[in-house]
Amino acid sequence: MRELYMKQGQGFLLVFSITSMSSLNELSELREQIIRIKDDDQVPLVIVGNKSDLEEDRAVSRAKAFSLSQSWGNAPYYETSARRRANVNEVFIDLCRQIIRKDLQATQSRQNDNTMRKREGPNRHDRKRERKRDSKRKGPCIIL
Repeated sequence: MRELYMKQGQGFLLVFSITSMSSLNELSELREQIIRIKDDDQVPLVIVGNKSDLEEDRAVSRAKAFSLSQSWGNAPYYETSARRRANVNEVFIDLCRQIIRKDLQATQSRQNDNTMRKREGPNRHDRKRERKRDSKRKGPCIIL
């Protein structure tokens, strides 16, 4: 079931607890699984350290989490608190912006490809593929 969500997801929030080093360690496996399933190493994602209101119980330093974000190609890193509602909206806004940016880049790339094909003239398979792509709708936002 998780793989189906990963395959259909357009972006991912990888959330760990700042009070648990093991929860941070699990993110690497999740990210690798997402990249393998999506067959794309540029998947929109945000790393989220939750429970920032429990600073006195911190087990994961900011430096450690930031180091992970840098090793993943400067993936955005936020610390949030669901209890205080700190940075919760910002995390989703960042992820949505990444998704929109990626969609725009893909659209521009397809338009450039289509421009080149138009010079050659569309064939039956191109028209069929275009109708199929146009009929697909983006699914709802799914939060795991």
